[in-house]
Amino acid sequence: MHLLPAQSLTMAWDSVSSYLHLHALKDAWQPLLWLLPCTTGATVVAHIWQKRKEARVRIQVAQANREKAFQEMEKAVEQFKNENPGLTSESVLSLSFKDLHKNLQDGQLSPEHVLYTYIEKGHYSNIGFACFLDKEASEDSIIVKVLKKQGAIPCVKTNLSQSMLSYDCSNPIYKQTKNPWNPKKTPGGSSGGEGALIGGGGSVLGFGTDVGGSIRIPSSFCGICGLKPTEHRFSKQLVRVAVPGQKSLVSMLGPMARDVDSLALCMKAVLCQDMFDLDPSVPPLPFNDEVYNSKKKLRIGYYDRDGFWLPHPGMRRAVMETKKLLEAAGHTLVQFPLPDIEDTMYNMIKKGLFADGCAILCERFKWDVIDPNVTEMVASCRTPVLIRKVMAFFLRFWHKNAAQSKVLSCGVRSVKELWNLHTKIENFQKEFVNQMRKLEIDVILCPALGPALTIGYPQKAWDAISYTVLYNHLNFPAGVVPVSKVTEEDEKQLSLQTPQTRLEKVFCEGVKGGVGLPIAVQCVALPWQDELCLRFMKEVETLTRK
Repeated sequence: MHLLPAQSLTMAWDSVSSYLHLHALKDAWQPLLWLLPCTTGATVVAHIWQKRKEARVRIQVAQANREKAFQEMEKAVEQFKNENPGLTSESVLSLSFKDLHKNLQDGQLSPEHVLYTYIEKGHYSNIGFACFLDKEASEDSIIVKVLKKQGAIPCVKTNLSQSMLSYDCSNPIYKQTKNPWNPKKTPGGSSGGEGALIGGGGSVLGFGTDVGGSIRIPSSFCGICGLKPTEHRFSKQLVRVAVPGQKSLVSMLGPMARDVDSLALCMKAVLCQDMFDLDPSVPPLPFNDEVYNSKKKLRIGYYDRDGFWLPHPGMRRAVMETKKLLEAAGHTLVQFPLPDIEDTMYNMIKKGLFADGCAILCERFKWDVIDPNVTEMVASCRTPVLIRKVMAFFLRFWHKNAAQSKVLSCGVRSVKELWNLHTKIENFQKEFVNQMRKLEIDVILCPALGPALTIGYPQKAWDAISYTVLYNHLNFPAGVVPVSKVTEEDEKQLSLQTPQTRLEKVFCEGVKGGVGLPIAVQCVALPWQDELCLRFMKEVETLTRK
């Protein structure tokens, strides 16, 4: 098309004007384009700050309610003492659960006397998270309902670790629980508050949860007895957990007490028709007194270290001394060869526990105040998966275990991989049972983790739970019995040990200064043989307390 000169000039001028206009608009909008991400970022930061502030306010309210409860408790106890000057708390505190039960039935003690000796006001089931502080449970859990039907009076709700995945015992709400034997040491966890209360003489019986040793570790650290039963022996309905739906590693409720008879009496009371009616998923298996009271000699497998984690010298000594006492009593002891615990810990236990790539844990901690004793775990969970994999690549050259942990915390890649993992776990369980059958072993004697670590150390030496978590993985009933105390010679041998990894070195530092602290052994039986496990625990208790 042919244009006249005037038309060409007009069109050129229009093009230049449009160009200049667009650039003017661009210059005008440029500050706004920068402002948008800045405003968005500020909004996100403000939202996070507001959520954290709300969590702190809920924590302050909970702490104020606790102080108010303590004041009301003191007033009630003082009033009861004034009205009953002839009664003393020492007469109750010195009794075992079995004797206390007998005295209540005989009328020698009144329920009020016991209640005001062991009184505390209940709290929300918050598992250490501020987000659960305003979510009151609408009803009791099945286990509490059954206990009440059996005449129990729940009087104290004790402390635990935030998320229940640490074997220390602290959270941002109720802070740090201390060991009754040494306030510089942890009582263990996650059920450390219960261990400390019973170990310190504040109660005769309590319940904890156990997903990796959370009943047995506090019991060991605080010098009491504790049992993790077979899964489904007790109802877990309406019990709050940190990671609902996690089925790869078995979690279970269990009793904690000063002696084995108290554990057995509790099991006998709770395994009743009320339990079976309220939760039909619990097999109707009443407590078997015949097995518990049997005097038949046992064939006992034993080991004094698991080949994965360097034990404290007292742990090995406790097993070997108990072995000698059992042999002298007529039982047969045979060494039990353990499978590869390193493969079990990393490629089954950790892989199963963090199969979702820590997604649910990240949700739990998203707006919450984080306790210092779980900061390393939370930081690892929050690290993007790609960065975790890059970190693992470089860590493998000088810290193999840490590298494996980083990779496994990334989760499984597919449902197929998860099902393959479950198949591997089932095969491991079958092989372990077959090994026991081959050696004709009734029960196993092995170390319990101990003694208590200095506060703050458990998160740095998480893998030390290998001694207890194995039996969650296998779903075997397992309990601990205190048999000794740390000696000066144990402390000397500890200083001579050569840790193979940085984490073992940290563990050895954490257990230093433990002279006089309790040392326990662990007693294990096959699934559904909880009474046999208790019977074995009773035998160990009787022989070591002579």
